[in-house]
Amino acid sequence: MGLRAFFDSIEPHFEKNGKWERYFPVYEMVESFLYTPKTVTTVAPHARSYIDMKRIMTYVVIATVPCIAMAMYNTGYQTNLAIMEFGASGWRAAILAALGVGFDPTNIFANVAHGFLYFLPIYVTTLVAGGIFEVLFATIRKHEVNEGFLVTSMLYTLIVPATTPLWQVALGIIFGVVIGKEVFGGTGKNFLNPALTGRAFLYFAYPAQMSGDSVWVPVDGYTGATGLAVTAAEGVEALATRGITWWDSFIGVIPGSLGETSALAAAIGLVFLLATRIANYRMVVGCLGGMIGFSLLLNFIGSDTNPMFAMPWYWHLVLGGYAFGLVFMVTEPVSGSHTNLGRYIYGALIGVMVVLIRVLNPAFPEGMMLAILFGNVFAPLIDHFVMQANIKRRARRQAGASSHA
Repeated sequence: MGLRAFFDSIEPHFEKNGKWERYFPVYEMVESFLYTPKTVTTVAPHARSYIDMKRIMTYVVIATVPCIAMAMYNTGYQTNLAIMEFGASGWRAAILAALGVGFDPTNIFANVAHGFLYFLPIYVTTLVAGGIFEVLFATIRKHEVNEGFLVTSMLYTLIVPATTPLWQVALGIIFGVVIGKEVFGGTGKNFLNPALTGRAFLYFAYPAQMSGDSVWVPVDGYTGATGLAVTAAEGVEALATRGITWWDSFIGVIPGSLGETSALAAAIGLVFLLATRIANYRMVVGCLGGMIGFSLLLNFIGSDTNPMFAMPWYWHLVLGGYAFGLVFMVTEPVSGSHTNLGRYIYGALIGVMVVLIRVLNPAFPEGMMLAILFGNVFAPLIDHFVMQANIKRRARRQAGASSHA
């Protein structure tokens, strides 16, 4: 019996009045993960597209592959560099030593293998903890388990530090799934990005594990400030003295959250999302324009006491989570604006806010997460005013046409 035939044979048990009826969301989740959903429209008047929800979510996950690869490589690279000074310890070091992989930071395979041992436990914890609550809500509501959680779980994994305790990883994704999405009705009805909601919860609930100089490289005793923290304290010129170049920041070989450090990897994902029309370019243009314009304004104003005023826009682009947030969070269609003009305004608002938070609030040198959540909250209001303006413009046009008749 083939796998398709097996699913067909057990499906009646999960349908209405079947003996496993209450577990239909679990059956549907596994079946739709392996095969194209059967519930597609085939006749008029329904609009049809070759892109369904499953394919959209699959494309987004594919777009994150470069960031996943860099997350493993850079995490292992930073860890192996620190091990040269502080020594290796823990179960991951024992496994690598037993396999003879070693801790040479110039060895790509050793870096990827070491990074994989940090990435995998966090991702599995995210899938299991968040997946349980996804299935729980789907079962209670008698809904299907949406593929959107695969995207949420991957994005959430990539925006947490490698040192995050697994129990905090679990708490964060549960908070993001429940408070950021399910309480509003599930996928398509949430106005906040669930992955960012979970990350924000961890940031404010456990700041010692989410910020500071000791959380970005998972080696006991090692401390290293991020590029944004260095700039906030000593100015952008100090980056060179710390060995942080613009090119290193663009490639992503600097300390930071698992998958946020590489602007290059994020750019590759953006090209894919734009080519497949999953991402809307208007949000990207708006966010870049807002960030560049407001950075230039602050550069022009200047400050004798705040070195962040002098930070050029091209450094804002490659440091922190700006590039990753721009590609995978700003362009997220559910929590963003839905009108074309609103998308420009929504992106520009986030671009301005991220610079505003980074420069004017020294407590948050990394501002992309808060800027996007701020934009999520205002997206419905932006669309409301855009639509009202369109209605008034058409009314005036109609009135003008009537007066000339």
